[in-house]
Amino acid sequence: MATTIAIVSDTHMPKGRRELPEKCVRICRESDLIVHGGDFMEASILELFKSFGPPVVAVHGNVDSKDLRNWLPETTTIEVESVRIGLIHDSGSKRGRIERMRALFPDHDAVIFGHSHLPLHEEEEGLQIFNPGSPTERRRSPFKSMGVARVDGGKLDFDLIDLGV
Repeated sequence: MATTIAIVSDTHMPKGRRELPEKCVRICRESDLIVHGGDFMEASILELFKSFGPPVVAVHGNVDSKDLRNWLPETTTIEVESVRIGLIHDSGSKRGRIERMRALFPDHDAVIFGHSHLPLHEEEEGLQIFNPGSPTERRRSPFKSMGVARVDGGKLDFDLIDLGV
């Protein structure tokens, strides 16, 4: 049976009138696991994600509150079936990113990260890296976004979800 993972990062809430798009909330509620790549900003937003139902795995980001930075790790690993996925907020500059992630997360199949708000999915020599973008603050991205991963029979597939402008 396949496992569905909702992937979100850089929600930066609460801030102004910012809120999660309904499609993002629906996907989170329908998933088996929610992964957040940091920059919630406040603990209340972590609690909001927990209220959706599925377990939440998260790391802290650079703008997270002191409480979140104390509660959440800088990096972690998720294991689903035989698939190992690393999680970090800031993967550093584009140059050498895959090599850095391979060194930081040896023997992993993928690394999920955030920080730039720019969606990205690359694969090199068996390592996938994935940035879901942001569901609330697109910055230089053409649209707000999140990701969905599916693990089935030891195979990992990522999809980028366009949440509109």
